Amino acid sequence: MIEYQEEFVNNLKYYRKKKGISQEKLAESCDCATATIGCIEIFRQLPSFEMIVKIAAALNINPADLFLRNASTTVTNTKNLLKTELIPQIEEFVEKRL
Repeated sequence: MIEYQEEFVNNLKYYRKKKGISQEKLAESCDCATATIGCIEIFRQLPSFEMIVKIAAALNINPADLFLRNASTTVTNTKNLLKTELIPQIEEFVEKRL
């Protein structure tokens, strides 16, 4: 259970920061206290199913995205792969065609 909670919290923080939403703004969107979001993010409180759905809606993501393993790492790895491998190959292809 701890592993899933850790993944949930890491993904919650990742998506919240990616969207530029403060804990206060997220709490407002979820109709809860800012302290509730803070407690969830420091592992002091487990969110209810209803809260998970509210959080996902406020972040404009699917609730399942909050439980993906290493969502932030996966996104970062994908971006790095694009930058280091795919983009240079595309640029090379374009240069050869011009």
